[in-house]
Formats: sequence, structure tokens, C-alpha cells
Amino acid sequence: MSAEAGTERTSESFGLDPLIRTTLILLYGALALPLPLMASGNARLLMLLALPLGLLLVLALLSERVTVSAEALERSWPAWAAAAFRGSSWRVEWPLVERLVPVTTSQGGRVHYIRTGDGRHLLLPQRLERFDRFLELLHERSGLDLAGVGRLTPPWTYRLLAVLSGLMLAGEMTAGALGWTSGPI
Repeated sequence: MSAEAGTERTSESFGLDPLIRTTLILLYGALALPLPLMASGNARLLMLLALPLGLLLVLALLSERVTVSAEALERSWPAWAAAAFRGSSWRVEWPLVERLVPVTTSQGGRVHYIRTGDGRHLLLPQRLERFDRFLELLHERSGLDLAGVGRLTPPWTYRLLAVLSGLMLAGEMTAGALGWTSGPI
């Protein structure tokens, strides 16, 4: 692709990596689906009503979008989820981007904050689909040195969590089919 073809699009949007999204939905299912089976009486009905609400919240959390345009970098949610995350959306114009501030997490990972000219520290999204493309655009538009910036968590950790969540779901379905979960624990 030529340099001119790359600049034809005025903006590109990036969502959460599909592996991460799928894994977290599977994990929600593995943790939440057995709850109504273990509850008794009115609690069972409440749990059944809460399951779709919980799933809706999980889907809202996973619907974050990051848009790189010629003018700015923006983090947002779709209209149906935006009200829940109003304070978490942000937009920063390229001239305000000053530098990246790396911060080591308590688990030994590294997150990066975008330091802006108006004093904000905005968390750099590191769990995006097409992450290499996102970093390429971020470097082109901001001029930031992105050496050392990578994904927050390696993909194998999400693959392992997806397999474990799938095994939990399979075990719960088997236990339900065999009648092992017919009453409260």
C-alpha cells in the first residue's frame, strides 16, 4: 500500500481485540450461568433476571472504540452504551499530545499514559484489534516514540482463559444434565 493510499482515509476505528472480547464473554457465562441453578426461591428468579442485565453490562464494557483521525485520538462507546461510561470517553487533538508516560502495574506489566498539554493523563488503549496498525497511526499523527509499547497481556493468556472458561461451561452443562445442580448448594 502506498503512502498516499494510507492517507485517503480520514479516520480509522479500533475495537477491542476479538480474542479478548470472546474470552471475557465466555468467562462471564462460566461464572454467572450456574448462579440461578444454585439459588433457591425468590433468589433464583432474581438471578435469572440479572443474567441478561449482567451480559448487557459486559457487552457495554467490551464495546469501547478508539478512533484515530487526522485531527485527534478519541476513545468512546456506541450510543447504546455511552451513558454508562460518560466520564470515561475522551478526545485529544494531536497538537496537545506531549509524551507517553510508562507506568509499571502491580502485576509487572506496563501501561502507558498519554500526557497532554492541558495536564491530562489518558490511558493508552493496549487491548485493541489491529494493534500494530493503531500504533503505526499513533506514531504518524503524534510523533511519539512508541518503542517498547506493546500489548498489555500476551495473547496466550487470553487463549488459556478461553479454554478454561469453555471447560467450566462444559462441566456446568454436564453437571446440570446429570442433575447434580438441582438445588442450592
